[in-house]
Amino acid sequence: MTTVIHRAAVARLPRDLHPVAWWVWAIGMAAYASFTTNPLLLLLLVGVVSVVVAARRGDHPWARSFRLYVGLALFIVVTRVLFRVLLGAVPGHVLIDLPEIPLPEWVLGIRLLGPLTREALLAGLYDGMRLGAIVICVGAANSLANPKRLLRSLPPALYEVGTAVVVAVTVLPQLAESVQRVRAAQRLRAGATGRVKRLRRFLVPVLEDALERSMALAAGMDTRGYGRTAGIPIATRRVTSALMLVSLVSLCVGVYAVLDGTTPGWLAATMLVLGAGAAAGGLTLAGRRVTRTVYRPDRWRWPEIVVALSGIVVGAVGWWVAREQIPVAFPAVSTAPTVTMAAMAGVLIGLVPAVAAPVPASLVPEEAAA
Repeated sequence: MTTVIHRAAVARLPRDLHPVAWWVWAIGMAAYASFTTNPLLLLLLVGVVSVVVAARRGDHPWARSFRLYVGLALFIVVTRVLFRVLLGAVPGHVLIDLPEIPLPEWVLGIRLLGPLTREALLAGLYDGMRLGAIVICVGAANSLANPKRLLRSLPPALYEVGTAVVVAVTVLPQLAESVQRVRAAQRLRAGATGRVKRLRRFLVPVLEDALERSMALAAGMDTRGYGRTAGIPIATRRVTSALMLVSLVSLCVGVYAVLDGTTPGWLAATMLVLGAGAAAGGLTLAGRRVTRTVYRPDRWRWPEIVVALSGIVVGAVGWWVAREQIPVAFPAVSTAPTVTMAAMAGVLIGLVPAVAAPVPASLVPEEAAA
């Protein structure tokens, strides 16, 4: 009993949570957002994600990128609504009777401007909010998870793809840090006051700093042996290719069987299990060509399991709401959206990481951590 309590206490010490757990949680939240266009549920989901980020965000450079993702989400919503105004042809209650721009006959079915209806605005708003909520969920994972530890946690067979993904994902956080550094430096020195000249003085250092960071990252990865592979027999390569092909075909058939209601359930389950097994075997064989080791691999403790399970539960509840409560998940633009306790509870489960996850080590002074 004492050992169990000691392990639970150690798991709660200030530390950075495993990045895979954060990504599983964020993917579950994004899955819920993809299963609904209800603005009330989407706003609640964005609020839950924001609370978790505010409670468990560290002091690392990538932790400051969440604000940029929120701005990108707002831009997506505004753009989606503007496209509805420009190309919308949804009948309903006319708000503004805009003049229609005539188009040639070969673009039949497309209309520029014309009567602007309330239904068109709401349809654009709902679609934009759904896509914006997904972007915010991805931004939350990018702000909470350490991208370097995420790269280290990937299977050996995926380290090349993971390297490219991690580099692409960290561009925005590094850009945000460069912007803050350049702004702080420019406040300390005098310079041009015109808008064009100030923009040039701002953009050039930011781009130069981002390029230097990218070159430093590439040089560091090359020094640590990324890109070097070991030779494996031709037979092993062929078996690996066959397993990956079988897994791809089986997973495609299994997903189609799950989405198609007329397909027997045993067929879907069989194909999914076969695809997962073949993928695991192929990744294991493909990992033999990677000759790298991991120093002090990250361990999964009970906070990681709780955070990951909360995201999986949120995604499962969103899938259930989309199938069983269609009017709640996809409200009509002609009526006010409604919510149920089950749909709201599914979103609120996403608040679990704000309590279960330990405090990031970067927010605790070294003396207190010791």
